[in-house]
Amino acid sequence: QLQLAEAGGGLVRPGGSLTLSCIPSGFNFGFHAVGWFRQVPGKGREGVICVSSDHSTYDWSDAARGRFTIDRDNAKDTVTLEMHDLKPDDTGVYYCAAKYTGARVKSCTLDTDYQYWGQGIQVTVSS
Repeated sequence: QLQLAEAGGGLVRPGGSLTLSCIPSGFNFGFHAVGWFRQVPGKGREGVICVSSDHSTYDWSDAARGRFTIDRDNAKDTVTLEMHDLKPDDTGVYYCAAKYTGARVKSCTLDTDYQYWGQGIQVTVSS
């Protein structure tokens, strides 16, 4: 079964930092763009940040720019999301997603048309 597993969520105070990780099961991240998305109650799932399969291209939402980074570790086949200066508006369920792009496509998008999704993990920013 092809799936993703997120880890590292929890409660953090405003201004704090948190790192989420994403590990695939049943496949590996080779030739896949990987993105992080989040969803809050009453709103649709929004793209936060993504990285292309070859690490060459990134994209961020306006909310994430300057505060969030994404990193791929091919040796560990893991993608991490580092979040800094967290705000209450960052509260939500965070999802990791992967999309096969092959060797030629060196880009990623924040659209939700990804093939594989994790179950989501809660991040709460509150004092």
